[in-house]
Amino acid sequence: MRETRGAAALPVTYPDPRGDPQLRKEIAAYLGLARGIRCDPSQVIVTGGFSGALGLVIQGLQLGKKGAWIEDPCFPLTRTALNLAGMLVTAVPVDAEGLDVMAGVRAAAGASLAVVTAGQQAPLGVTMSLSRRLALLAWARQNDAWIIEDDYLSELQLTGRVAPALASLDHGGRVLHVGSFSKTISPSLRLGFLVAPPDLSRRFGELAACLAPAPAAAVQRAVAEFLRQGHYFRHLRRMKRLYATRRESLLNCLKDAVSDSMKVQATGGLAVAILLPDTMSDLDVVSRALQLGMAPTPLSPWYMRPSRRQGLLLGVTNLNERRLKVDCRRLLELSR
Repeated sequence: MRETRGAAALPVTYPDPRGDPQLRKEIAAYLGLARGIRCDPSQVIVTGGFSGALGLVIQGLQLGKKGAWIEDPCFPLTRTALNLAGMLVTAVPVDAEGLDVMAGVRAAAGASLAVVTAGQQAPLGVTMSLSRRLALLAWARQNDAWIIEDDYLSELQLTGRVAPALASLDHGGRVLHVGSFSKTISPSLRLGFLVAPPDLSRRFGELAACLAPAPAAAVQRAVAEFLRQGHYFRHLRRMKRLYATRRESLLNCLKDAVSDSMKVQATGGLAVAILLPDTMSDLDVVSRALQLGMAPTPLSPWYMRPSRRQGLLLGVTNLNERRLKVDCRRLLELSR
């Protein structure tokens, strides 16, 4: 076979199923600087987004049909995944301090897992207080339980200072930190990561090799270089400024037109919420909005308990500011 001179050599072996070594190194460095997590690259497993990491954790912990806490409200696919795994899911209410740990203890003290969005609660946007974080970690240690920290918005907090990750306080190896590049770069990458406690890193590496190897190596190398050259931090700063401006524009448009029966509030993340009267169906409003080319997200499916709040979540990342006033007026007309 004739050699092609000057061409970059391509590897002829399978890539590391745990993820590209350079990307894992850059993720570990980023987490240390931005999220306060001290970890070795050997603890980092690159996954197919958040869902890939969640599946790996569920398989790796081997919890069977034991109990699990989820926030109420929470990401619907997380609840579905735990149900499909056969776990007994308990909805634990969220208030201004985040997950109510004592309510979880009262409802299901013997649970073996808690899934939380401590940095910015999905979808309400509140940050879990320090006292709640310490209480949750103490519960996990005392009950030999595990915590999955879904860091779904990472550093994309548009107001105030970003709180350190829950995993930064974990000295007992009970937290499995899950992040992704879906919100910060693009969901089309389907690229996420899991930070396993040191004692579990080898087991999760073996699971990845056998059942869920890391996604395409070329994409991983590109993201690793993006991080290595410092572009990721600069990108985050630009995105936060842009999204904060767009959110302010959306809030101003809504407040000018909203009726007395509704309430508009920023969620702390990348969305603005319109809280509807309990007599109104957010699913019905969304169905009619889709016919007009708008795609708000209904709030009620995020709840597990019967007392579901009716509302609309409006993303701020892809606003068309030239059409914003018109779209807000049309959406609010549907919500009356």
